[in-house]
Amino acid sequence: MQKNLNAGELAKISMCVALCCVTSFIVFPLPFTPGMVTALTLAMSLSAYILKPKQTFFVILIYLLLGVAGLPIFAGTGGVGRLFSPVGGFYFAWLIAFPALSFFKGDKINFKRYAIANILIAIPVTYIGGKIFMMVFIQKTFWQAMTMAVLPFVFGDVLKALAASWLGVKLNSRA
Repeated sequence: MQKNLNAGELAKISMCVALCCVTSFIVFPLPFTPGMVTALTLAMSLSAYILKPKQTFFVILIYLLLGVAGLPIFAGTGGVGRLFSPVGGFYFAWLIAFPALSFFKGDKINFKRYAIANILIAIPVTYIGGKIFMMVFIQKTFWQAMTMAVLPFVFGDVLKALAASWLGVKLNSRA
């Protein structure tokens, strides 16, 4: 049976959506890939750490719907076309990756568990979606897609996972 959300939970969800929208503007394009380095995944990881899986799913879904509605929050652009482009797989994968991260982070506040769950679950799921779309939309081989959708982002994504894990522990310790 579904319980109703209280005002505090709604406020956290709203703040996470707003944080995702704001961090989507922090982007660094790379010349050899249509993908961009973005701070958005840090915000999504943080959302997964402070929210339940279903709430995390709704944060990502609301973010995507705002972008589809035309807000320029898809790495500086908006509209449904971005979802059906070479980078669209990242967006769709987030609907799975970050609720899964929220589930696998566990109930105890633990930096190591947060970081490991992010690095072993959320990041690979995101890469799988991104790589598949690049292979389909721009006709790249498996290894070409790896060099465009995965390898340039690994180091930064691990750093963002560690930063979000640290922030998640700090925020959850104060709640």
